[in-house]
Amino acid sequence: MDKQQTVTIIGGGLAGCEAAWQIAARGGQVHLVDMKPLQFSPAHRSEKLGELVCSNSLRSNDQTSAVGLLKEEMQRCNSLIIRTAYETQVPAGKALAVDREKFSSRITEIIAAHPLIKIDRREVHEIPPPGDAPVILATGPLTSTPLAESLAELTGKKRLAFYDAIAPIVAADSLNMDTIYCKSRYDDGPGDYLNCPMDKDTYLKFIDELGKAECMPLKDFEDVKYFEGCLPVEVMCSRGVETLRFGPMKPVGLADPKTGEEPYAVVQLRKENQAGTTYNMVGFQTKLTYPEQERIFRLIPGMEKVEFARLGSIHRNTFVLSPELLQPTLQFKIRSDLLLAGQLSGVEGYVESAAMGLLAGINAARLINNQPPVVPPRETALGSLIFHLTESDPARFQPSNINFGLFPAWEKKIRKKFRGQERADRALAALEKWQLENLL
Repeated sequence: MDKQQTVTIIGGGLAGCEAAWQIAARGGQVHLVDMKPLQFSPAHRSEKLGELVCSNSLRSNDQTSAVGLLKEEMQRCNSLIIRTAYETQVPAGKALAVDREKFSSRITEIIAAHPLIKIDRREVHEIPPPGDAPVILATGPLTSTPLAESLAELTGKKRLAFYDAIAPIVAADSLNMDTIYCKSRYDDGPGDYLNCPMDKDTYLKFIDELGKAECMPLKDFEDVKYFEGCLPVEVMCSRGVETLRFGPMKPVGLADPKTGEEPYAVVQLRKENQAGTTYNMVGFQTKLTYPEQERIFRLIPGMEKVEFARLGSIHRNTFVLSPELLQPTLQFKIRSDLLLAGQLSGVEGYVESAAMGLLAGINAARLINNQPPVVPPRETALGSLIFHLTESDPARFQPSNINFGLFPAWEKKIRKKFRGQERADRALAALEKWQLENLL
């Protein structure tokens, strides 16, 4: 490896930090550039690296689920993000949720302390010109306007945009625990979630008020494209009276221990920190105005006098047309020294974003070591995400979480209840073989 080669990473979020860690772990030098605290995006608040701006959940831990399998694959690839998530986790049933402050603090400490990583706090307005060392663009869905314009100029493609909304966080000591009860879905004993039960009349009143509520105007934003896996609660409400009751307010498996019966609907709250002083409103991402959020969410039983640690908001998400622009190695087709990582590539979710940072970091390290870049096997969750990014129909391409629909089709019939385990077994065997073959 040329000792003078230093990989530049633009963006200090999950993808950028994971990429930096992977490169440094392979002996490569890293120049990590992040615009905070000199400049903040509309959704960011903290100076720290690896800030979580939406939920504090990294979703299911079950290896027989697609995202659980992806986390396991990343762990086997020495992922900094996944390791730190487990170190800072808070109870969340079968999901992996973290104390967001401790999580970002730990990520920042590790990156800042690494002798091969230099952190540069400044805003980058243009993509660096071609050079000897790779550049990783990991600025996320809230890429600043000047840099997004530079990316559009480079690719010659009009960038795509959709909108994402974040859920409110509430103070635990403002909740009425005489009404609210603890339970995780289907668990027999007390669970990790707080549940606010609604009867039919309360639910219908809530839906009626939500449907009439005032939302934040989009102003200069145009061509709204919501990600189906993270719809604002008011958008779900507009799709029908029962939509929320079959979505984030689903009561199935959440019988009230006081009555032994399932409520008509339930609003779930999940711990935001290990101390349990704040809770996230699960699935309640929103673009309602702040006064309307306070008015309507206080109609929820147990939240009549709730205090909000953070109200929900809307922000822009930007991503590129990856099937036309990217190689399976995450290198741009028109510039092999430039790699793309994170949500900007067209994946959706914390884990998926970090996974693309992991792969971009591995390949950048291989490039400066004069090794060919690698592509994970198609049978793996990592490989299935890459396949989605690079082999989808460009005319229909949309950001996606990892899901088993992205995996190869079954070549034989397998009973549904065994499919998750079969996917996991195949994926992890293929990953191990790939790692051995490429000395990863």
